[in-house]
Amino acid sequence: MLTYVKPRAIMYGFMSSSYVLGAAGDEALRSRLERVAAGVPVILAAEAASAALRVVNARRVAIVHPPWFSDEVNEKGRAYFESQGFAVASCAQLVPRRDFEEVPPAEVYERVATTVPKEAEAVLIAGNGLRAVGVIQALEERLRRPVLTANQVTFWAALKTVGSAPQVTQFGRLFTAAQR
Repeated sequence: MLTYVKPRAIMYGFMSSSYVLGAAGDEALRSRLERVAAGVPVILAAEAASAALRVVNARRVAIVHPPWFSDEVNEKGRAYFESQGFAVASCAQLVPRRDFEEVPPAEVYERVATTVPKEAEAVLIAGNGLRAVGVIQALEERLRRPVLTANQVTFWAALKTVGSAPQVTQFGRLFTAAQR
């Protein structure tokens, strides 16, 4: 089917798989997917998040996970970003715990706005199933630091991969930092 569509990049939105596989597993997965996709570049969400954190010059990050991530996956997320050279100021799931279901953006906003520690230089709202892109701008204004989401960074990395230079003026500092 890819032969007919001819994509210039494929986005793999599954942050927790990177946590479980680790960075070396990510490289192997990306290589395998690119081979199956006849050489089309594949962007993995966690790799994109690491690259985006570097672009916004964040060394210390607060990570917020969806409520359906287990404690084990939450800790693997911390370990993943620490293995990439980041200090993790906090790493927590949204509460209350629940199965995969829609979490309203307003709930994401409230939780992030009231729990991110001051020492975090950036916030990463991880989990591609979490609807958070609509609260990036408001959170950045309130917290006065970059706010990244799994879907935002994956899209940003895909645009970068295909050589597109969009004039994105919404959806956070990542896009303006990347244009400099």
